[in-house]
Amino acid sequence: MQLFIERLVSFLSREFAVMFTAALPVIELRGAIPVGISLGLSPLHAAVLGFIGSMIPVPFVLFSIRPIFNYLKKTRFFRKFVDSITNRSMAKSGNVKKYGLWGLILFVAIPIPGTGVWTGSVIAAMLNMRFKWAFPAIFIGNLIAGILIMILSEGLFNMIT
Repeated sequence: MQLFIERLVSFLSREFAVMFTAALPVIELRGAIPVGISLGLSPLHAAVLGFIGSMIPVPFVLFSIRPIFNYLKKTRFFRKFVDSITNRSMAKSGNVKKYGLWGLILFVAIPIPGTGVWTGSVIAAMLNMRFKWAFPAIFIGNLIAGILIMILSEGLFNMIT
C-alpha cells in the first residue's frame, strides 16, 4: 500500500507540474510539453496535460481582463503596466483584426514567443470578441500548437537521447 501511495503522489506531482507550467503566462503549452517529457511522461501525456493546463486561464482572462485593467488604470502605480500589456497585445492583433476568428486561431496556433492563449485571450477581450466565438478559436489554435510542440519535442528529445 505504501508503494502505491508513493507512486500516486509522484504521479500527481509530475502531472500537476506540467499543468501548472502550462497555465503560466509566457511559458504556456510551449514550455509545459518539454517539461513533461523531461519529467518522464510520454509526449502525448505531456501534451494532453499541457493543453488542459493552458486552457484553464482562458475563460478567466476573457471575462475578467477588461474590468481588471479598467480598475488598475485608475491607479497611478499600475497604469503604465496595464498600458504596456495592452499596447504590446494590440500591436500583435493585426491578423486577428483582419481575419477575425481565423486570425485568432492562427495567432494562438503559431508556436513562437509572444503568441499563445494568454495573449490571444487578451486580444480577443480587447477586441470585444464574444466568448462563444473566442473560446473555440483559442481552443482550436491551442490544440494545433500542442500537436506541433509535441511532435517537435518528441523529435528533439529522441535526438538528444
